[in-house]
Amino acid sequence: MNTSDIHSFSRPDEVVVKHLSLNLTIDFSSKIISGTATLMIENKTGTSSLFLDSRELNIRRILLDSGTETQYSKGKVVPFLGQSLEVKINSDTKKVIIEYNTVPEAAALQWLSPRQTAGGKYPFLFTQSQAILARTWIPIQDSPGIKFTYDAVVKCPKELMAVMSADNDTVKHADGIYHFEMPQPVPSYLMALAVGDLAFHPYNNMCGVFAEPVMMEKCAYEFSDLPKMISSAGELYGEYQWGRYDVLVLPPSFPFGGMENPRITFATPTIIAGDRSLVSLIAHELAHSWSGNLVTNATWNDFWINEGFTVYFESRIMEKIYGKDYADMLSLLSQNELKETIREMGDTHLDTKLYLNLKNRDPDEGVTDIAYQKGRFFLTRLEEISGRDKWDIFLKKYFEEFAFQSMTTEKFLAYLDKEFFQKNPSFRNEININEWIYGTGLPADCPAVKSSELEKAGIAAADFAAGIEASELKTEGWTTHHWLYFLRSISDTLNYAKMTELDKKFHFTGSGNSEILCDWLRLCIKNKYDPAYPELENFLMTVGRRKFLKPLYADLIKTKQGQEMALKIYSKARDGYHSVATHTLDEMLSYKN
Repeated sequence: MNTSDIHSFSRPDEVVVKHLSLNLTIDFSSKIISGTATLMIENKTGTSSLFLDSRELNIRRILLDSGTETQYSKGKVVPFLGQSLEVKINSDTKKVIIEYNTVPEAAALQWLSPRQTAGGKYPFLFTQSQAILARTWIPIQDSPGIKFTYDAVVKCPKELMAVMSADNDTVKHADGIYHFEMPQPVPSYLMALAVGDLAFHPYNNMCGVFAEPVMMEKCAYEFSDLPKMISSAGELYGEYQWGRYDVLVLPPSFPFGGMENPRITFATPTIIAGDRSLVSLIAHELAHSWSGNLVTNATWNDFWINEGFTVYFESRIMEKIYGKDYADMLSLLSQNELKETIREMGDTHLDTKLYLNLKNRDPDEGVTDIAYQKGRFFLTRLEEISGRDKWDIFLKKYFEEFAFQSMTTEKFLAYLDKEFFQKNPSFRNEININEWIYGTGLPADCPAVKSSELEKAGIAAADFAAGIEASELKTEGWTTHHWLYFLRSISDTLNYAKMTELDKKFHFTGSGNSEILCDWLRLCIKNKYDPAYPELENFLMTVGRRKFLKPLYADLIKTKQGQEMALKIYSKARDGYHSVATHTLDEMLSYKN
Protein backbone atom coordinates (compact mmCIF):
# COMPACT_ATOMS: atom_id res chain seq x y z
CA MET A 1 0.00 0.00 0.00
CA ASN A 2 1.40 3.38 -1.06
CA THR A 3 -0.54 5.44 1.45
CA SER A 4 1.44 8.51 2.47
CA ASP A 5 2.68 8.21 6.05
CA ILE A 6 3.35 11.53 7.79
CA HIS A 7 5.55 9.75 10.34
CA SER A 8 8.03 8.30 7.88
CA PHE A 9 10.66 9.73 5.55
CA SER A 10 10.41 6.67 3.31
CA ARG A 11 9.05 6.76 -0.22
CA PRO A 12 7.73 3.23 -0.83
CA ASP A 13 5.98 4.28 -4.02
CA GLU A 14 9.51 4.75 -5.46
CA VAL A 15 11.58 2.06 -3.70
CA VAL A 16 10.28 -0.44 -1.16
CA VAL A 17 12.06 -2.86 1.15
CA LYS A 18 10.90 -6.44 0.61
CA HIS A 19 13.26 -8.37 2.93
CA LEU A 20 15.59 -7.53 5.81
CA SER A 21 18.62 -9.55 6.96
CA LEU A 22 20.19 -8.57 10.27
CA ASN A 23 23.56 -9.64 11.65
CA LEU A 24 23.88 -8.11 15.11
CA THR A 25 26.15 -8.27 18.13
CA ILE A 26 24.82 -7.35 21.56
CA ASP A 27 27.30 -5.56 23.85
CA PHE A 28 25.98 -5.02 27.37
CA SER A 29 29.13 -3.26 28.56
CA SER A 30 28.74 -0.41 26.06
CA LYS A 31 24.94 -0.72 25.69
CA ILE A 32 25.34 -0.87 21.94
CA ILE A 33 23.98 -3.12 19.19
CA SER A 34 26.27 -3.24 16.17
CA GLY A 35 26.29 -5.09 12.87
CA THR A 36 24.67 -4.96 9.46
CA ALA A 37 21.21 -4.52 8.04
CA THR A 38 20.92 -5.90 4.51
CA LEU A 39 17.86 -4.63 2.65
CA MET A 40 16.48 -6.42 -0.40
CA ILE A 41 14.67 -3.72 -2.33
CA GLU A 42 12.33 -3.26 -5.26
CA ASN A 43 13.07 -0.11 -7.27
CA LYS A 44 9.70 0.60 -8.81
CA THR A 45 10.61 3.77 -10.67
CA GLY A 46 14.31 3.40 -11.50
CA THR A 47 15.13 6.22 -9.07
CA SER A 48 18.65 6.89 -7.81
CA SER A 49 17.77 7.26 -4.11
CA LEU A 50 16.44 4.99 -1.39
CA PHE A 51 14.92 6.84 1.57
CA LEU A 52 14.97 5.21 4.99
CA ASP A 53 14.13 6.26 8.53
CA SER A 54 16.84 6.58 11.16
CA ARG A 55 17.17 8.16 14.58
CA GLU A 56 20.52 8.52 16.34
CA LEU A 57 22.06 5.63 14.42
CA ASN A 58 25.78 5.68 13.68
CA ILE A 59 26.19 4.69 10.04
CA ARG A 60 29.71 3.43 9.27
CA ARG A 61 29.34 2.69 5.58
CA ILE A 62 26.80 1.45 3.03
CA LEU A 63 27.42 -1.06 0.25
CA LEU A 64 25.40 -2.06 -2.81
CA ASP A 65 24.85 -5.54 -4.27
CA SER A 66 28.30 -7.10 -4.77
CA GLY A 67 30.05 -4.84 -2.25
CA THR A 68 30.49 -1.47 -3.97
CA GLU A 69 30.51 1.35 -1.43
CA THR A 70 27.95 4.06 -2.07
CA GLN A 71 27.23 7.58 -0.88
CA TYR A 72 24.56 8.44 1.66
CA SER A 73 23.36 11.52 3.52
CA LYS A 74 21.20 12.29 6.52
CA GLY A 75 18.47 14.89 6.51
CA LYS A 76 17.59 17.50 9.08
CA VAL A 77 16.79 16.18 12.55
CA VAL A 78 13.05 16.37 13.23
CA PRO A 79 11.77 15.95 16.81
CA PHE A 80 10.65 12.35 17.52
CA LEU A 81 10.92 11.47 13.78
CA GLY A 82 14.70 11.44 13.64
CA GLN A 83 16.34 11.88 10.23
CA SER A 84 15.87 10.66 6.71
CA LEU A 85 18.70 8.44 5.47
CA GLU A 86 19.12 8.90 1.72
CA VAL A 87 21.16 6.13 0.07
CA LYS A 88 22.39 6.50 -3.51
CA ILE A 89 21.43 3.43 -5.55
CA ASN A 90 21.37 2.34 -9.18
CA SER A 91 18.25 1.62 -11.17
CA ASP A 92 19.02 -2.11 -10.97
CA THR A 93 20.19 -2.25 -7.33
CA LYS A 94 18.70 -5.21 -5.46
CA LYS A 95 20.65 -5.20 -2.21
CA VAL A 96 21.70 -2.43 0.19
CA ILE A 97 24.06 -3.38 3.05
CA ILE A 98 24.25 -0.90 5.94
CA GLU A 99 26.98 -1.23 8.56
CA TYR A 100 25.90 0.61 11.68
CA ASN A 101 25.54 0.68 15.43
CA THR A 102 23.03 2.05 17.90
CA VAL A 103 23.74 4.54 20.67
CA PRO A 104 23.35 3.72 24.37
CA GLU A 105 20.37 6.05 24.62
CA ALA A 106 18.44 4.46 21.71
CA ALA A 107 14.78 4.99 22.55
CA ALA A 108 13.61 1.51 21.56
CA LEU A 109 16.18 -0.27 23.71
CA GLN A 110 16.13 -0.82 27.44
CA TRP A 111 19.32 -2.14 28.97
CA LEU A 112 18.69 -3.53 32.44
CA SER A 113 21.28 -4.21 35.10
CA PRO A 114 21.08 -7.53 36.97
CA ARG A 115 19.41 -5.83 39.95
CA GLN A 116 16.55 -4.75 37.68
CA THR A 117 15.70 -8.36 36.80
CA ALA A 118 13.86 -11.02 38.77
CA GLY A 119 16.90 -13.29 38.94
CA GLY A 120 19.32 -10.54 39.91
CA LYS A 121 22.31 -12.29 38.32
CA TYR A 122 22.45 -11.31 34.64
CA PRO A 123 21.64 -8.18 32.61
CA PHE A 124 18.65 -7.99 30.27
CA LEU A 125 17.84 -6.19 27.01
CA PHE A 126 14.48 -5.74 25.35
CA THR A 127 13.18 -3.60 22.50
CA GLN A 128 9.91 -1.73 22.07
CA SER A 129 9.53 -0.61 18.45
CA GLN A 130 5.94 0.61 18.40
CA ALA A 131 5.06 3.19 17.26
CA ILE A 132 8.08 4.65 15.42
CA LEU A 133 11.05 3.49 17.49
CA ALA A 134 12.28 0.72 15.19
CA ARG A 135 14.34 3.42 13.46
CA THR A 136 16.39 3.85 16.65
CA TRP A 137 17.86 0.34 16.34
CA ILE A 138 17.41 -0.56 12.63
CA PRO A 139 17.76 1.66 9.53
CA ILE A 140 14.47 0.75 7.87
CA GLN A 141 11.32 2.11 6.24
CA ASP A 142 9.61 2.64 9.58
CA SER A 143 5.95 2.78 8.60
CA PRO A 144 3.13 0.37 9.51
CA GLY A 145 2.00 0.39 5.88
CA ILE A 146 5.23 -1.27 4.66
CA LYS A 147 5.64 -5.01 5.28
CA PHE A 148 8.69 -7.20 4.71
CA THR A 149 10.02 -10.62 5.64
CA TYR A 150 13.22 -10.93 7.65
CA ASP A 151 15.96 -13.16 8.97
CA ALA A 152 18.58 -12.46 11.60
CA VAL A 153 21.72 -13.69 13.30
CA VAL A 154 22.18 -12.38 16.84
CA LYS A 155 25.33 -12.81 18.92
CA CYS A 156 25.00 -12.32 22.68
CA PRO A 157 26.82 -13.39 25.86
CA LYS A 158 26.80 -17.18 26.08
CA GLU A 159 25.07 -17.12 29.49
CA LEU A 160 22.03 -15.50 27.88
CA MET A 161 19.36 -16.39 25.34
CA ALA A 162 18.13 -14.22 22.45
CA VAL A 163 14.56 -14.32 21.16
CA MET A 164 12.90 -12.32 18.38
CA SER A 165 9.51 -11.79 16.76
CA ALA A 166 10.25 -14.81 14.58
CA ASP A 167 10.76 -18.55 15.03
CA ASN A 168 12.68 -19.12 18.25
CA ASP A 169 14.79 -21.86 19.73
CA THR A 170 13.73 -22.81 23.23
CA VAL A 171 17.15 -23.68 24.71
CA LYS A 172 20.31 -21.66 25.25
CA HIS A 173 23.12 -22.01 22.72
CA ALA A 174 26.58 -22.63 24.13
CA ASP A 175 28.13 -20.17 21.66
CA GLY A 176 25.56 -17.41 22.24
CA ILE A 177 24.65 -17.25 18.52
CA TYR A 178 20.99 -17.43 17.51
CA HIS A 179 19.41 -17.65 14.05
CA PHE A 180 15.92 -16.39 13.22
CA GLU A 181 13.49 -16.53 10.28
CA MET A 182 10.25 -14.65 9.79
CA PRO A 183 8.68 -15.90 6.54
CA GLN A 184 5.50 -13.82 6.87
CA PRO A 185 5.71 -10.11 6.03
CA VAL A 186 5.55 -7.76 9.02
CA PRO A 187 5.75 -3.98 9.51
CA SER A 188 8.74 -2.46 11.28
CA TYR A 189 6.93 -1.76 14.55
CA LEU A 190 6.70 -5.53 15.06
CA MET A 191 10.47 -5.96 14.96
CA ALA A 192 11.37 -7.19 18.43
CA LEU A 193 14.41 -8.57 20.25
CA ALA A 194 15.02 -9.62 23.84
CA VAL A 195 18.20 -10.99 25.42
CA GLY A 196 18.38 -12.34 28.94
CA ASP A 197 18.57 -15.31 31.27
CA LEU A 198 15.53 -17.16 29.94
CA ALA A 199 13.94 -20.56 30.30
CA PHE A 200 11.01 -22.04 28.37
CA HIS A 201 7.91 -23.97 29.42
CA PRO A 202 5.88 -25.62 26.61
CA TYR A 203 2.11 -26.17 26.81
CA ASN A 204 1.95 -28.12 23.57
CA ASN A 205 3.80 -28.16 20.24
CA MET A 206 2.33 -24.78 19.29
CA CYS A 207 2.72 -22.54 22.33
CA GLY A 208 4.60 -21.95 25.55
CA VAL A 209 6.06 -19.29 27.82
CA PHE A 210 9.57 -17.80 28.11
CA ALA A 211 10.54 -16.22 31.43
CA GLU A 212 13.41 -15.80 33.81
CA PRO A 213 13.94 -19.16 35.59
CA VAL A 214 12.94 -17.80 39.00
CA MET A 215 9.62 -16.62 37.51
CA MET A 216 8.83 -19.73 35.52
CA GLU A 217 6.62 -21.62 37.96
CA LYS A 218 4.28 -18.65 38.42
CA CYS A 219 4.25 -17.82 34.71
CA ALA A 220 3.60 -21.39 33.60
CA TYR A 221 0.57 -21.55 35.90
CA GLU A 222 -0.77 -18.12 34.94
CA PHE A 223 -0.85 -18.74 31.19
CA SER A 224 -1.93 -22.37 31.20
CA ASP A 225 -5.15 -21.50 29.32
CA LEU A 226 -3.11 -20.33 26.33
CA PRO A 227 -3.91 -23.42 24.18
CA LYS A 228 -7.63 -22.83 24.79
CA MET A 229 -7.29 -19.19 23.76
CA ILE A 230 -5.56 -20.06 20.49
CA SER A 231 -8.17 -22.71 19.69
CA SER A 232 -11.06 -20.39 20.52
CA ALA A 233 -9.65 -17.54 18.44
CA GLY A 234 -9.20 -19.81 15.43
CA GLU A 235 -12.76 -21.08 15.73
CA LEU A 236 -14.04 -17.51 15.68
CA TYR A 237 -12.14 -15.86 12.86
CA GLY A 238 -10.02 -18.35 10.96
CA GLU A 239 -6.86 -20.35 11.31
CA TYR A 240 -3.88 -18.91 13.18
CA GLN A 241 -1.33 -18.09 10.46
CA TRP A 242 1.93 -17.47 12.34
CA GLY A 243 3.18 -20.96 13.18
CA ARG A 244 3.83 -20.72 16.93
CA TYR A 245 2.43 -18.44 19.60
CA ASP A 246 4.60 -17.97 22.68
CA VAL A 247 4.64 -15.41 25.51
CA LEU A 248 7.77 -13.77 26.91
CA VAL A 249 7.40 -12.35 30.42
CA LEU A 250 9.73 -9.37 30.71
CA PRO A 251 11.16 -7.56 33.73
CA PRO A 252 8.78 -5.00 35.31
CA SER A 253 10.20 -1.93 33.52
CA PHE A 254 8.38 -2.94 30.31
CA PRO A 255 6.19 0.13 29.63
CA PHE A 256 3.10 -1.64 28.29
CA GLY A 257 0.85 -4.45 29.40
CA GLY A 258 1.85 -6.39 26.33
CA MET A 259 3.22 -6.01 22.83
CA GLU A 260 1.86 -8.21 20.08
CA ASN A 261 5.16 -9.09 18.43
CA PRO A 262 4.43 -11.93 15.98
CA ARG A 263 5.01 -15.43 17.33
CA ILE A 264 6.10 -14.05 20.73
CA THR A 265 4.01 -11.62 22.75
CA PHE A 266 6.10 -9.48 25.10
CA ALA A 267 4.22 -9.21 28.42
CA THR A 268 4.55 -7.34 31.69
CA PRO A 269 4.95 -9.35 34.89
CA THR A 270 2.25 -7.16 36.44
CA ILE A 271 -0.36 -9.55 35.00
CA ILE A 272 0.96 -12.38 37.18
CA ALA A 273 -1.80 -12.28 39.80
CA GLY A 274 -1.70 -15.91 40.91
CA ASP A 275 -5.32 -16.56 39.92
CA ARG A 276 -5.26 -16.01 36.12
CA SER A 277 -7.60 -13.04 36.61
CA LEU A 278 -5.58 -10.68 34.40
CA VAL A 279 -5.00 -12.98 31.41
CA SER A 280 -7.42 -11.00 29.26
CA LEU A 281 -4.28 -9.08 28.32
CA ILE A 282 -2.89 -12.25 26.73
CA ALA A 283 -6.18 -12.77 24.91
CA HIS A 284 -5.77 -9.21 23.63
CA GLU A 285 -2.24 -9.76 22.35
CA LEU A 286 -3.24 -13.09 20.79
CA ALA A 287 -6.15 -11.38 19.02
CA HIS A 288 -3.60 -9.04 17.44
CA SER A 289 -2.42 -12.06 15.43
CA TRP A 290 -5.47 -11.30 13.29
CA SER A 291 -6.22 -7.61 13.86
CA GLY A 292 -2.97 -5.70 13.63
CA ASN A 293 -0.39 -8.28 12.68
CA LEU A 294 -2.44 -9.85 9.89
CA VAL A 295 -4.49 -6.79 8.84
CA THR A 296 -2.52 -3.71 9.87
CA ASN A 297 -3.30 0.00 10.20
CA ALA A 298 -1.66 1.69 7.24
CA THR A 299 -0.79 4.83 9.22
CA TRP A 300 -0.90 5.82 12.89
CA ASN A 301 -3.94 8.01 12.18
CA ASP A 302 -5.71 4.67 11.57
CA PHE A 303 -4.57 3.18 14.90
CA TRP A 304 -8.11 2.21 15.87
CA ILE A 305 -8.10 -0.29 12.98
CA ASN A 306 -5.64 -2.32 15.05
CA GLU A 307 -6.85 -1.76 18.57
CA GLY A 308 -10.62 -1.46 18.26
CA PHE A 309 -10.83 -4.76 16.40
CA THR A 310 -8.45 -6.38 18.86
CA VAL A 311 -10.36 -5.39 21.99
CA TYR A 312 -13.58 -6.62 20.37
CA PHE A 313 -11.89 -9.91 19.46
CA GLU A 314 -10.37 -10.18 22.94
CA SER A 315 -13.82 -9.90 24.53
CA ARG A 316 -15.13 -12.67 22.30
CA ILE A 317 -12.25 -14.97 23.26
CA MET A 318 -12.82 -14.29 26.96
CA GLU A 319 -16.56 -14.94 26.62
CA LYS A 320 -15.96 -18.18 24.75
CA ILE A 321 -13.57 -19.52 27.42
CA TYR A 322 -14.85 -18.02 30.68
CA GLY A 323 -18.50 -17.25 29.97
CA LYS A 324 -20.65 -14.18 29.32
CA ASP A 325 -20.82 -13.03 32.97
CA TYR A 326 -17.03 -12.86 33.12
CA ALA A 327 -16.77 -11.04 29.77
CA ASP A 328 -19.47 -8.57 30.86
CA MET A 329 -17.41 -7.62 33.92
CA LEU A 330 -14.44 -6.81 31.71
CA SER A 331 -16.63 -4.87 29.27
CA LEU A 332 -18.29 -2.74 31.94
CA LEU A 333 -14.97 -1.85 33.56
CA SER A 334 -13.62 -0.91 30.12
CA GLN A 335 -16.63 1.19 29.21
CA ASN A 336 -16.39 3.10 32.49
CA GLU A 337 -12.68 3.74 31.81
CA LEU A 338 -13.58 5.01 28.33
CA LYS A 339 -16.19 7.39 29.74
CA GLU A 340 -13.69 8.67 32.29
CA THR A 341 -11.10 9.24 29.55
CA ILE A 342 -13.61 11.25 27.50
CA ARG A 343 -14.65 13.20 30.60
CA GLU A 344 -11.01 14.11 31.32
CA MET A 345 -10.26 15.02 27.69
CA GLY A 346 -13.57 16.76 27.06
CA ASP A 347 -16.21 15.31 24.76
CA THR A 348 -15.39 17.80 22.01
CA HIS A 349 -11.64 17.10 22.09
CA LEU A 350 -10.40 16.18 18.61
CA ASP A 351 -8.47 13.21 19.98
CA THR A 352 -11.75 11.56 20.96
CA LYS A 353 -12.31 10.82 17.27
CA LEU A 354 -11.51 7.32 16.05
CA TYR A 355 -9.73 8.61 12.95
CA LEU A 356 -6.95 10.78 14.33
CA ASN A 357 -4.98 13.74 13.04
CA LEU A 358 -1.43 13.20 14.35
CA LYS A 359 0.34 15.57 11.97
CA ASN A 360 3.44 17.07 13.62
CA ARG A 361 2.78 14.91 16.69
CA ASP A 362 4.33 11.79 18.13
CA PRO A 363 1.98 8.90 17.22
CA ASP A 364 2.38 7.66 20.77
CA GLU A 365 -0.10 10.41 21.67
CA GLY A 366 -2.79 8.34 19.93
CA VAL A 367 -2.42 5.48 22.40
CA THR A 368 -5.53 6.16 24.49
CA ASP A 369 -8.76 4.39 25.40
CA ILE A 370 -10.36 6.01 22.35
CA ALA A 371 -8.68 3.75 19.80
CA TYR A 372 -9.11 0.70 22.01
CA GLN A 373 -12.52 1.06 23.61
CA LYS A 374 -14.46 3.48 21.41
CA GLY A 375 -13.23 1.36 18.50
CA ARG A 376 -14.44 -1.81 20.23
CA PHE A 377 -17.89 -0.42 21.02
CA PHE A 378 -18.28 0.78 17.42
CA LEU A 379 -17.82 -2.82 16.29
CA THR A 380 -20.09 -4.05 19.08
CA ARG A 381 -22.76 -1.68 17.82
CA LEU A 382 -22.42 -3.16 14.32
CA GLU A 383 -22.81 -6.62 15.87
CA GLU A 384 -25.98 -5.45 17.65
CA ILE A 385 -27.43 -4.21 14.37
CA SER A 386 -26.69 -7.30 12.30
CA GLY A 387 -26.78 -10.06 14.87
CA ARG A 388 -23.71 -12.00 15.90
CA ASP A 389 -23.90 -14.66 13.18
CA LYS A 390 -23.88 -12.18 10.29
CA TRP A 391 -21.22 -10.05 11.96
CA ASP A 392 -18.93 -13.04 12.46
CA ILE A 393 -19.24 -13.98 8.80
CA PHE A 394 -18.29 -10.42 7.85
CA LEU A 395 -15.27 -10.30 10.19
CA LYS A 396 -13.94 -13.70 9.17
CA LYS A 397 -14.13 -12.71 5.51
CA TYR A 398 -12.44 -9.39 6.30
CA PHE A 399 -9.44 -11.10 7.93
CA GLU A 400 -9.17 -13.61 5.08
CA GLU A 401 -9.47 -11.08 2.27
CA PHE A 402 -6.92 -8.60 3.67
CA ALA A 403 -4.47 -11.00 5.31
CA PHE A 404 -0.89 -9.62 5.34
CA GLN A 405 -2.12 -6.30 3.94
CA SER A 406 -2.48 -2.78 5.32
CA MET A 407 -5.78 -1.04 5.95
CA THR A 408 -6.83 2.60 6.09
CA THR A 409 -10.00 3.86 7.74
CA GLU A 410 -11.32 4.96 4.36
CA LYS A 411 -10.65 1.56 2.81
CA PHE A 412 -12.31 -0.26 5.71
CA LEU A 413 -15.41 1.93 5.49
CA ALA A 414 -15.64 1.22 1.77
CA TYR A 415 -15.41 -2.51 2.47
CA LEU A 416 -18.00 -2.20 5.26
CA ASP A 417 -20.34 -0.43 2.87
CA LYS A 418 -19.87 -3.07 0.14
CA GLU A 419 -20.07 -6.20 2.30
CA PHE A 420 -22.31 -5.05 5.15
CA PHE A 421 -24.61 -2.18 4.23
CA GLN A 422 -25.21 -2.87 0.53
CA LYS A 423 -26.14 -6.46 1.38
CA ASN A 424 -28.36 -5.28 4.25
CA PRO A 425 -29.71 -1.80 3.30
CA SER A 426 -31.93 -1.57 6.39
CA PHE A 427 -28.83 -1.44 8.60
CA ARG A 428 -27.88 2.03 7.32
CA ASN A 429 -30.56 3.82 9.32
CA GLU A 430 -29.47 2.21 12.58
CA ILE A 431 -26.02 3.79 12.90
CA ASN A 432 -24.34 7.07 12.01
CA ILE A 433 -20.94 5.91 10.76
CA ASN A 434 -19.53 9.42 10.42
CA GLU A 435 -20.42 10.21 14.03
CA TRP A 436 -18.55 7.13 15.25
CA ILE A 437 -15.45 7.57 13.08
CA TYR A 438 -15.08 11.31 12.61
CA GLY A 439 -17.14 12.67 15.50
CA THR A 440 -15.91 13.53 18.97
CA GLY A 441 -17.08 12.05 22.24
CA LEU A 442 -19.18 8.91 22.60
CA PRO A 443 -22.20 8.45 20.31
CA ALA A 444 -25.60 8.16 21.96
CA ASP A 445 -26.12 4.70 20.49
CA CYS A 446 -23.04 3.26 22.21
CA PRO A 447 -24.04 -0.22 23.42
CA ALA A 448 -24.99 -0.28 27.09
CA VAL A 449 -23.11 -2.83 29.18
CA LYS A 450 -24.49 -4.40 32.33
CA SER A 451 -22.93 -6.88 34.72
CA SER A 452 -24.91 -8.68 37.38
CA GLU A 453 -21.61 -9.70 38.96
CA LEU A 454 -20.33 -6.15 39.31
CA GLU A 455 -23.68 -5.07 40.71
CA LYS A 456 -22.67 -7.08 43.80
CA ALA A 457 -19.53 -4.97 44.16
CA GLY A 458 -21.56 -1.82 43.66
CA ILE A 459 -23.96 -2.85 46.41
CA ALA A 460 -21.04 -3.52 48.75
CA ALA A 461 -19.62 -0.06 48.01
CA ALA A 462 -23.00 1.53 48.75
CA ASP A 463 -23.29 -0.47 51.98
CA PHE A 464 -19.85 0.71 53.08
CA ALA A 465 -20.83 4.31 52.34
CA ALA A 466 -23.99 3.80 54.39
CA GLY A 467 -21.95 2.86 57.44
CA ILE A 468 -21.77 -0.92 57.28
CA GLU A 469 -18.35 -2.04 58.52
CA ALA A 470 -15.87 -3.54 56.07
CA SER A 471 -15.86 -6.80 58.00
CA GLU A 472 -19.59 -7.17 57.31
CA LEU A 473 -19.42 -6.68 53.53
CA LYS A 474 -20.29 -9.68 51.36
CA THR A 475 -17.20 -10.27 49.25
CA GLU A 476 -16.96 -14.06 49.09
CA GLY A 477 -15.79 -15.38 45.73
CA TRP A 478 -14.83 -12.00 44.34
CA THR A 479 -12.43 -11.77 41.40
CA THR A 480 -10.01 -8.96 40.58
CA HIS A 481 -12.80 -7.31 38.59
CA HIS A 482 -15.18 -7.18 41.56
CA TRP A 483 -12.49 -5.51 43.65
CA LEU A 484 -11.67 -2.94 40.95
CA TYR A 485 -15.32 -2.02 40.61
CA PHE A 486 -15.65 -1.76 44.39
CA LEU A 487 -12.60 0.51 44.73
CA ARG A 488 -13.80 2.70 41.88
CA SER A 489 -17.30 2.93 43.36
CA ILE A 490 -16.45 4.01 46.90
CA SER A 491 -16.01 7.67 47.72
CA ASP A 492 -12.78 9.49 46.87
CA THR A 493 -13.13 11.30 50.21
CA LEU A 494 -12.76 8.82 53.04
CA ASN A 495 -11.42 9.71 56.46
CA TYR A 496 -8.36 8.09 57.97
CA ALA A 497 -10.42 5.68 60.06
CA LYS A 498 -12.37 4.41 57.05
CA MET A 499 -9.20 3.91 55.02
CA THR A 500 -7.63 2.05 57.92
CA GLU A 501 -10.74 -0.11 58.26
CA LEU A 502 -10.62 -1.12 54.59
CA ASP A 503 -6.91 -1.83 54.68
CA LYS A 504 -7.10 -3.86 57.88
CA LYS A 505 -9.89 -6.06 56.52
CA PHE A 506 -8.81 -6.52 52.89
CA HIS A 507 -5.01 -5.92 53.09
CA PHE A 508 -5.00 -3.75 49.98
CA THR A 509 -1.63 -2.15 50.72
CA GLY A 510 -0.03 -5.59 50.72
CA SER A 511 -1.85 -6.82 47.61
CA GLY A 512 0.21 -8.79 45.13
CA ASN A 513 -2.27 -7.88 42.39
CA SER A 514 -0.94 -4.83 40.56
CA GLU A 515 -4.32 -3.73 39.19
CA ILE A 516 -5.93 -3.73 42.63
CA LEU A 517 -2.88 -2.17 44.25
CA CYS A 518 -2.77 0.68 41.73
CA ASP A 519 -6.43 1.56 42.31
CA TRP A 520 -5.94 1.37 46.09
CA LEU A 521 -2.84 3.57 45.96
CA ARG A 522 -4.75 6.16 43.95
CA LEU A 523 -7.36 6.19 46.71
CA CYS A 524 -4.58 6.53 49.29
CA ILE A 525 -3.12 9.56 47.50
CA LYS A 526 -6.52 11.27 47.33
CA ASN A 527 -7.20 10.62 51.01
CA LYS A 528 -3.62 11.19 52.27
CA TYR A 529 -3.48 7.71 53.77
CA ASP A 530 0.21 7.81 54.68
CA PRO A 531 0.60 4.19 55.94
CA ALA A 532 0.51 3.22 52.23
CA TYR A 533 3.13 5.75 51.14
CA PRO A 534 6.11 3.34 51.52
CA GLU A 535 4.31 0.86 49.27
CA LEU A 536 3.43 3.68 46.86
CA GLU A 537 7.12 4.54 46.55
CA ASN A 538 8.08 0.88 46.20
CA PHE A 539 5.48 0.39 43.46
CA LEU A 540 6.66 3.43 41.51
CA MET A 541 10.28 2.34 41.95
CA THR A 542 9.76 -1.22 40.74
CA VAL A 543 7.00 -1.09 38.11
CA GLY A 544 7.49 0.59 34.74
CA ARG A 545 4.10 0.00 33.15
CA ARG A 546 2.83 3.36 31.92
CA LYS A 547 -0.79 2.42 32.59
CA PHE A 548 -0.01 2.52 36.32
CA LEU A 549 2.64 5.23 36.41
CA LYS A 550 0.67 7.92 34.61
CA PRO A 551 -2.41 8.04 36.90
CA LEU A 552 -0.41 7.65 40.11
CA TYR A 553 1.94 10.52 39.28
CA ALA A 554 -1.00 12.57 37.98
CA ASP A 555 -2.82 12.14 41.28
CA LEU A 556 0.28 13.05 43.26
CA ILE A 557 0.97 16.33 41.52
CA LYS A 558 -2.50 17.70 42.32
CA THR A 559 -1.20 18.91 45.70
CA LYS A 560 2.00 20.70 46.70
CA GLN A 561 2.99 17.90 49.09
CA GLY A 562 2.25 15.36 46.37
CA GLN A 563 4.33 17.26 43.82
CA GLU A 564 7.33 17.12 46.12
CA MET A 565 6.82 13.39 46.70
CA ALA A 566 6.35 12.71 42.98
CA LEU A 567 9.55 14.49 41.95
CA LYS A 568 11.54 12.88 44.76
CA ILE A 569 10.41 9.38 43.73
CA TYR A 570 10.67 10.06 39.99
CA SER A 571 14.23 11.32 40.21
CA LYS A 572 15.20 7.97 41.75
CA ALA A 573 12.97 5.76 39.61
CA ARG A 574 13.38 7.37 36.18
CA ASP A 575 16.50 5.46 35.11
CA GLY A 576 14.55 2.23 35.56
CA TYR A 577 11.73 3.28 33.22
CA HIS A 578 11.64 2.77 29.46
CA SER A 579 11.78 5.85 27.23
CA VAL A 580 8.14 5.32 26.27
CA ALA A 581 7.23 6.00 29.90
CA THR A 582 9.70 8.82 30.54
CA HIS A 583 8.57 10.62 27.39
CA THR A 584 5.11 10.90 28.94
CA LEU A 585 6.19 11.53 32.53
CA ASP A 586 8.92 14.09 31.85
CA GLU A 587 6.31 16.34 30.28
CA MET A 588 3.70 15.67 32.96
CA LEU A 589 6.10 16.42 35.80
CA SER A 590 7.98 19.23 33.99
CA TYR A 591 11.09 17.21 34.72
CA LYS A 592 14.48 18.40 33.49
CA ASN A 593 16.95 15.54 33.19
